[in-house]
Amino acid sequence: MRAAASATAGSVDDVTGPLDQQLVRVLGDRTAKALTRAFGMQTVGDLLAHYPRRYAKRGELTALTELTVGEEVTIVAEVLRVTERSMKNRKGSILEVQITDGRGIVTLTFFNQAWRKDTLKPGVRGIFAGKVGEYRGARQLAHPDYQLFDDLELVPGGPDAEAQKWALAPIPIYPATSTVSSWQLQKAMGVALDSIDGLDDPVPLEVRAERQLLDLTRAMRFTHQPEDDQQWRRGRDTLRFHEAFLLQAALLQQRAELRSSPAEPRLPGDELAGFDAELPFTLTPDQRDVGDEIARDLAAAVPMNRLVQGEVGSGKTLVAVRAMLTVAQNGGQSALLAPTEVLAAQHFRSIVATLGPDRAARLRPVLLTGQLGAAERRKALLAIASGSARIVVGTHALLGDQVQFVDLGLVVVDEQHRFGVEQRETLRRKGAVPPHVLVLTATPIPRTVAMTVFGDLDVSTIRTLPEGRIPIVSHVVPLADKPGWWPRVWQRLGEELDAGRQGFVVVPAIDPSTVEDDPDALADDPDAPPVVDRPPGSIVELLPILQQAPPLAGRRIAALHGRMPADEKDATMRAFAAGELDVLVATTVIEVGVDVPNATFMAVIDADRFGVSQLHQLRGRVGRGAHPGLCLFVTAAEPDTTARQRVDAVAATLDGFELAQVDLELRREGDVLGASQSGGRSSLKLLRVVTDSEVIIDARGAAAAILEADPALAGHPALSEALVRRLDESAREFMAKN
Repeated sequence: MRAAASATAGSVDDVTGPLDQQLVRVLGDRTAKALTRAFGMQTVGDLLAHYPRRYAKRGELTALTELTVGEEVTIVAEVLRVTERSMKNRKGSILEVQITDGRGIVTLTFFNQAWRKDTLKPGVRGIFAGKVGEYRGARQLAHPDYQLFDDLELVPGGPDAEAQKWALAPIPIYPATSTVSSWQLQKAMGVALDSIDGLDDPVPLEVRAERQLLDLTRAMRFTHQPEDDQQWRRGRDTLRFHEAFLLQAALLQQRAELRSSPAEPRLPGDELAGFDAELPFTLTPDQRDVGDEIARDLAAAVPMNRLVQGEVGSGKTLVAVRAMLTVAQNGGQSALLAPTEVLAAQHFRSIVATLGPDRAARLRPVLLTGQLGAAERRKALLAIASGSARIVVGTHALLGDQVQFVDLGLVVVDEQHRFGVEQRETLRRKGAVPPHVLVLTATPIPRTVAMTVFGDLDVSTIRTLPEGRIPIVSHVVPLADKPGWWPRVWQRLGEELDAGRQGFVVVPAIDPSTVEDDPDALADDPDAPPVVDRPPGSIVELLPILQQAPPLAGRRIAALHGRMPADEKDATMRAFAAGELDVLVATTVIEVGVDVPNATFMAVIDADRFGVSQLHQLRGRVGRGAHPGLCLFVTAAEPDTTARQRVDAVAATLDGFELAQVDLELRREGDVLGASQSGGRSSLKLLRVVTDSEVIIDARGAAAAILEADPALAGHPALSEALVRRLDESAREFMAKN
C-alpha cells in the first residue's frame, strides 16, 4: 500500500512549487525564525494558510467591554485622553493612554516613553495589540504594540479615489502572539503573495467554473489583501471548497489504494449458521443488514475497512462476534482491541458466554492484558502463536512484539476514538496479508464528520435497539436552581436498592487533584460564571459521604477507577455483576461495554464536566435488563451556559444521532474531529463540519468524479502535488493507516 501511495502522489521532496519556498528565502532569516517559533511555519504555503480570523474597518471600533484578562488581543479603538505622571518610588514617568469604543475604556501603559504622546493624541484611531491585564479593577494593556491610521498618509500622493479605497479596505486581523503582531503578519503576507504569481490550481478548471470559484492565486490575494468585503468573502468561499476538495480527494485516494491490496477471502459457513440458530433471540433488521454488509466484505479479495456505528446496546459486539466466527471457520484468527482492561475483560466474558461452552472449547478465546501474571501471559502468547486461539481479546498488550499470529484475518477495534492511528496500524501489520478491519463506535457520528474524518471507511449504522428494551428515564438535578434536591438523589438510589436493584455513581475525578485519564474529559467552561457550591466530584470525597448517608446505611458500596490494579478492578467488576455489591462509585472506566442487567440507577455528579457523547454513553450502562433505568445528571452549572445546555440536551432525548448533532454544534471543531485521530491538531483551516456540510458533500462528489476518471491523477499533476504538500509526513502516515 505504501508503494501505491508513493506511485500515485510522489513524495514531499518531489514538490518544489511556489508554496514550497522556504520562508527564510522569501522573508529573510529574522522574520522567518520569528514565524517558525511562534507558529511552526516553514514554507510560504504554511504562512498563506494562516488565514485572518476576522476583518476590521478603519472606522470600526472593537467592543472593549468583552476583553478577558490574560488574553492576547488585537483591537481597533480611538484615543480618548493622554496623561503623563511621575513614578513615585523611582525616576521616570508613566504615560497612560485611554482608548475607547464609545462604551468601554482600556488604558495603555508605557513606562519612560513620553515621546509616544506626539502621535498618540485624542481622536487618533488605530490597531492596538497586547495582553489584557488588570490594575485596580480596570483593564489595561502594558507596553502594547500598535499601528495608527495616519490621516491617509500611507496613500501615495493621496488622490481622492485612492484615499477612499484605502479608508474602506478591510483590515485582516490574524491570530497573533506576543512576539508576532497581526500587522507584522499582514506585511509578511504581502511579501509572500508577491512570490506566488501563477500558482498551479489543484482544483480543475471545469470544477471551478461550474461553481464560479476563483483561481487559487486570486483567492489567496482576495483573502489576505481584500479591497472590499465582497473580495474576502469570495476568497474564503473558494479556499473553503479548495480545502474540502483536497481532503476528500486524499481520503478517496487512500480508500482506492487500500482496496488495491490483496486480502484473504473469508466465506460464511456452517459455524455462523449454527450460531445464529442457537441465539435465544432474533437479530434486529439492522443487525442482519449490517451483518450482510460485513459478510460481503469478508468474502472479497480486498481488505474490509468498515466502521459500524450504533446506539448504546444496539448489538455491535454481536455483529463483530458473527464476523469472528466467519473468519474462524476459514482457519483465521480475530483480534479485538479494547481501550481499557475493564472493557477487555467484559468483552472476553461476554464473548465466551455468547459462544457457549462447546463452541468456546473449539475456538479457545484468550484474554491478553498488561496485568496478566507471567505464567498466564506465556500461556496466552503460546495459544495465539500456535493458532489454537481463534479469538483474541486484549488491550494495548496486543500490540507488543511478542504477540505473533499464525493467520490474523480480522482486526476489530472497539471504541475507535480511544486509539491513535499508529496503535491500530501496529495490530494490522501482524497479519501475513492485510487483515480485514472492523471499527466499532457507540458514539453516533454526523454525516459530515464521518465524511471528514472517516471518509476512507465504509460506514454501517445500527439504529434500532433489540426488542424489549425499556427506555431510560433521564432528569437533570440543577443544584444552581434547586440545591435542596441533593439529598433526594440518594433517597432515590436507596429506593432502587430496596427493590433489589443496583446503581452507579459516576464522578469526573479520583480525588480533588487527580482527574481520571480520559481523552474526552472537558475542562471548565471559560465562559461560565464560577460555581461556588459544586457537589463533591471525586471518589475520595464522595465515597465516605455515601457510606454515611441514611438512605444507604449498611449498603455494599465500592470504588472503581483506572488507577486501581487490574486484578482489583476485575474483581470489583465481577462482584458488582454477581450482585455482591450494591453501588459502584466510579470514574468513566464504566463508560462503555459494561453490562449489568440488574443496574437500574445512575447518578452522574458534576455532569457538566462531561461531553454530550460521554453522558449518553454513561447513561447506556443502566436499564439493560427487565427493569426500567433511571439516570440523574447532577450539575451546579448556571442556566443558559454551554455546560448546562450540554446536560439539558442529553436529558431531553435518548436519540444518540440527534445528540451527535447537538454535540457538533456545542463543541469546538477540534474537539469533534479529535486531535488523536491524526496524531496532531486538526488540519482544517476554514472548513467547518458544523456549517459546511453542503460544501463537503459537493467537494466529495467532484473529487470522486476526478479520481474515477483518472485514478493515478496523471492528467492532474497540480492536484497530485497538492495532496503531497497538504500532508506532511505524519499526516500522510495517518491517511495510509486509518
